Amino acid sequence: MTTSTQSRILITGGAGFIGSHLVSMHLERGDHVTVVDDLSTGDRDLLHGGDTNRFRFAEADILEWPDLEQEAGQADRIYHMAAVVGMFRVLREPISVTRVNVMGTERVLEAATRSGHLPEVVIASSSSVYSHAHAEILTEESELVYSPEKGGLTGYALSKLTNEIQASAYRSEYGLPVTIPRFFNAIGPGQSGTYGFVLPRFISRALSGKPLIVYGDGSQTRSFCDVRDTVRAIDLLASNSDGWGIPVNIGTLREISILDLAKLVIERTGSSSVIEFQSYEQGYGGTFWQVPQRKPSLERLHNLTGFQHAWSLEQSIDDLIVRNREGGLSGGRLH
Repeated sequence: MTTSTQSRILITGGAGFIGSHLVSMHLERGDHVTVVDDLSTGDRDLLHGGDTNRFRFAEADILEWPDLEQEAGQADRIYHMAAVVGMFRVLREPISVTRVNVMGTERVLEAATRSGHLPEVVIASSSSVYSHAHAEILTEESELVYSPEKGGLTGYALSKLTNEIQASAYRSEYGLPVTIPRFFNAIGPGQSGTYGFVLPRFISRALSGKPLIVYGDGSQTRSFCDVRDTVRAIDLLASNSDGWGIPVNIGTLREISILDLAKLVIERTGSSSVIEFQSYEQGYGGTFWQVPQRKPSLERLHNLTGFQHAWSLEQSIDDLIVRNREGGLSGGRLH
């Protein structure tokens, strides 16, 4: 896809967290953007394209949307972000996870292949594919370990691994220029705590003076990447043929425990909130097992793109605090 002229972009799940940032990036470039989203977890208010004739929004289920093949036939790039996401929703709707995540991806890949001109396609994956792997640093070649008895997130993990296999198969058989980013804990403006995302929940509660709830002892670590860095990395990967058909980690190398994240949010907000601990069973149910560590290797991303982060964790938190204070608090959503 060239950036010197207007391109046609199709984004499934474009009213979601990462999807809405992709919409903004392409509209700012002057591209034509079509979004399809059933708004089950997406938010129409995150999209600001109504004032331009280069933007179209369709509220529809990706499994049934009748315009998919037509839009794919016109697109220069397709971002497939539509999926059942968020820990709470994934645990509550296991059938929807496998149905939507797998069948929706197959439908998008088929439509792209039938387009006649093979648009660039981004199939969103997740660090969840590493599931119960115990490596200190997770590389794209890490051995994957799945233990269904350890809880309901296994179905989500396997659906995302299936998406990667589907994408690689279409690359191998049809030459489809497909990118497979594995996202590690994206954070930033527009993310909601409603479905289990930890940072917006912490910030919302800290600004309200409510206790910050930490599950377990809080020693579990994660690597948080600002969504504005995430979308830049996706864009660089999507046009790089050396990265087509293979998974690529997108995240940060910095790890932080969930307990330390709670302390950092209290510090940056100047809040009087205290930290309360709850068991995983209280928060997620009796079948939930927490992954103790999830840190990506970014060697493949750097080798392919030379990507460098622009946002530190503290900068992201401070930015979100300002946005919350300016826009008010509503159910943990970041405005």
